[in-house]
Amino acid sequence: MLEALLNLLILACSSVSYNSTGGYTGITSLGGIYYYQYGGAYSGFDGADGEKAQKLDVQFYQLKLPTVTAAMAYSGALMAFCCLLVVLGVLRVPWHCPLWLLIEGALDVLIAGAYVPALYFYFQHLAAAYGSAVCQEREALYQSKGYSGFSCSFHGGDIGAGIFAALGIGVFATGAVLAFKGYRKVKRLKEKPAEMLEF
Repeated sequence: MLEALLNLLILACSSVSYNSTGGYTGITSLGGIYYYQYGGAYSGFDGADGEKAQKLDVQFYQLKLPTVTAAMAYSGALMAFCCLLVVLGVLRVPWHCPLWLLIEGALDVLIAGAYVPALYFYFQHLAAAYGSAVCQEREALYQSKGYSGFSCSFHGGDIGAGIFAALGIGVFATGAVLAFKGYRKVKRLKEKPAEMLEF
């Protein structure tokens, strides 16, 4: 359950970057009360500046899109896998087929190991997007209008996804240890039925 929860949190953090282009495009596209009450209508962007801001927002979004899409797909698939393990445990599959615990343990080891390069490439590609000329130009444009929340640096969602992925390494490694220990326990109980009463 903890593995599923961590991957759900990674999915949520990654979706922050996926769901909105942010900036001028994100503010004004909401329209209505938000648009007028919170400054969208008086944002300082008009004419050529407005078009440029929209263009830069979309270009920056496209730079980050492959990375966050991969993160969402990876975390979503792992979350589904973890939910499957919970269902199999409820159905007592590990008891009827102890070999499944060895498979589960091996998969947990592979997943824990895969998190390391995944984290590296995730931050490497995001850093490339934040270091691009598009991001620098976008930041300068927003700063010229008095906006300070569009700096070319990792935001909370990026950092949160990284933290939860790092925790995932430890959780999946622990899951592997518990799966291997569970296999030994089930095998021993099946070989000596008398111990099942004590268990």
